[in-house]
Amino acid sequence: MEGKQTIMRRSALAAVAAIGSVSLLLAGCSKADDNKENGNKSAGANAATKDVVNASTQKGGTVTYEYSDVPDSFDPGNTYYAYMYNLSRLYARPLMTFKPGAGEEGNTLVPDLAASAGVPSDGGKTWTYKLRSGLKYQDGTAITSKDVKYAVERSNFARDVLSLGPNYFQQFLDGGDKYKGPYKDKSAEGLKSIETPDDTTIVFKLNRAFQEFDYLVATPQTAPVPQAKDTGIDYVKSIVSSGSYQFQSYEEGKQAVLVRNKNWDASTDPLRKQYPDKIVVKLKVNAETIDQDVQAGDAIDLGGTGVQAATQAKIVNDASLKANTDNTYGGRLVYMAINTQVAPFNNVACRKAVEYAIDKVSVQTAEGGPIRGDIATTVLPPDIPGYQKADVYATTGNKGDVAKAKEQLKACGKSTITTNISARSDRQQEIDAATAIIASLKKVGINATLKQYPSGKYFTDYAGVPTFDKKQNIGLHMMQWGADWPGGYGFLQQILHGDAIGASGNTNISYLDDKQVNEMLETAIATQDEAKRNSMYGEIDKRTMDLAAIVPLTYFKVLLYRPANFTNLVSTAAFSGQYDYLNIGTTKK
Repeated sequence: MEGKQTIMRRSALAAVAAIGSVSLLLAGCSKADDNKENGNKSAGANAATKDVVNASTQKGGTVTYEYSDVPDSFDPGNTYYAYMYNLSRLYARPLMTFKPGAGEEGNTLVPDLAASAGVPSDGGKTWTYKLRSGLKYQDGTAITSKDVKYAVERSNFARDVLSLGPNYFQQFLDGGDKYKGPYKDKSAEGLKSIETPDDTTIVFKLNRAFQEFDYLVATPQTAPVPQAKDTGIDYVKSIVSSGSYQFQSYEEGKQAVLVRNKNWDASTDPLRKQYPDKIVVKLKVNAETIDQDVQAGDAIDLGGTGVQAATQAKIVNDASLKANTDNTYGGRLVYMAINTQVAPFNNVACRKAVEYAIDKVSVQTAEGGPIRGDIATTVLPPDIPGYQKADVYATTGNKGDVAKAKEQLKACGKSTITTNISARSDRQQEIDAATAIIASLKKVGINATLKQYPSGKYFTDYAGVPTFDKKQNIGLHMMQWGADWPGGYGFLQQILHGDAIGASGNTNISYLDDKQVNEMLETAIATQDEAKRNSMYGEIDKRTMDLAAIVPLTYFKVLLYRPANFTNLVSTAAFSGQYDYLNIGTTKK
């Protein structure tokens, strides 16, 4: 999930990790009622990675989120950013989800819409779920298993309409390669491999074993959607809530306002608490303004990617400000995808020239230094199961090797290359990193020009569209990725598997379709033994690096400023180190 942060996202789901940083001291957390004068300032650095900061059951007030651009979509079936997976749980309940908890505890998978975890059969090819009783939408009508089935069908099989989320279900459900989706299929039966024998039972029949299927149904794509209320791409304007909050208003590109769902029943939902009266999401707010509002205790940064460079410099040099930060790993990799379908990078030697050319220290510095990430040499970050330490393209001091890069250029029949590199216009650190890369590449004869695109459309209209990339000669793409769930498959599949490539909305923006990688991924997810699966993920990592499809830059670390006046703050591994948005409240009235 790009975090997509990761989804997925993307992240948004994340890795099993030991959260924390040697650069910041750990301290205990305080309670909101003991901290009325100064919010959570006495909690201490990294407190939210270990426990709940400003724990409180106080109700009322307004929680405000701010974001520097617009999200891909508020539609739970059409999103793939980690922060939107996080936020969507307020109004969309998937079958399973992650427990609200600090650090590694946030990786605990728990039932949400389902009454319990899935029951596998047929060696992991069939999964059965029972829904909780008494579930209702915001209008008081009953939520049924048919609504979950329809949600999966619309989000995975109508890719010409809803293309932004992952397509795991399309790949793994039996007959998924032929089903055209509910907008084209007018039959009452729908996809035969999703069965709903009664209103509280749903059965998924897969075309092959999938040993981590519970993680897959934790995506918001399983949040129920009543077919009669679905308006396709316009559903984002009138989402029907199954969660504790519902939309009061939605102004595209500007703002969304959520209020309490009066038909939400706490007896059917052990996870949500419904503390604030109102939740406001403000869009297209200047990034520096967001930092100011967060430090003032007036807002939370929705994107959860951390403070801007100027704010970071101020914070790390002030002990009192640093005490209000959480600096965590989150199962994320900052990397550059090399487009294997855009010439001359369809030649592996040309790709290897890029691998050797880049001064990763300059990239790390551009991103904000070690506090924002350790230099990366593998696809899998160290906090993802399957990680194996390696450095295929090692250079002295990680500063690049001009001679080796030129050797590879010669091997691919080139002395110079002219190309373009894409980055997201609203992510200054990504732009700065791309600028550092351009300087490195120029030294070896690779002349790259920066192309900037908005993050909300980065995958739908630009970097994720193969025809656009070829036409615009975009051979290099800046990217950040977090695991869709705590495992090697959840990290690797959507950025490496050939089946993840479509006409648009791609997160495999290396456009890698390698038979060996594809087969290794399929073998791994069907393997019941967890240790064997993890070993396979490490081998897939090595194969990818040999193919030079990805240039690992840094193992991302987020530096969050913990805003005062907000309660129940936990920095969670499940959403790439972001604060868990499910039960945040406020002491302000």
